[in-house]
Amino acid sequence: MRKSVLLSMVLALGATSVSAQPVRGTNANPPRPELEQQFRQRLARLAQTRIGLTDAQMAQLEQSSARYAPQLSALTKQERETRRQLRVELTATQPNQQHVSDLLDASLRFQQQRINLIQAEQKDLARFMTPVQRARYISLQQQFRRRTQELTAKRGGAQRSGAKRLP
Repeated sequence: MRKSVLLSMVLALGATSVSAQPVRGTNANPPRPELEQQFRQRLARLAQTRIGLTDAQMAQLEQSSARYAPQLSALTKQERETRRQLRVELTATQPNQQHVSDLLDASLRFQQQRINLIQAEQKDLARFMTPVQRARYISLQQQFRRRTQELTAKRGGAQRSGAKRLP
């Protein structure tokens, strides 16, 4: 039962990606790596205050994030490109059945890789966080990702409708 709950949480975490932050200042559309860095910094600040991590735990969390973030980011990029290719293929007059099948297989492989990475990350976090702290950290990550999705949807809707962004 615990494994299925953990797997559900892992899938929920992996189902989204970091894609937007609130528009601020003069740079209305910062590059994705900068947004991802901002996301990690905000998450770290909130993790320390809301979860009650010590300075030593924060240092270990930063090290853990530095190990896993690049892999998760690369995986997210591959997943995004696969979804883009799938959309292109599915909107074609005559979709290539084999290409669609290959893209679906790749998508499943990426999901499995994401689960493996998140499991490894959770094992790493378990070295210095209590189970309650890890659960709260997962919840915090989900809240951030949900908010990011909302902002992305809002931004995408404004762009599609031709609305201009505020500087």
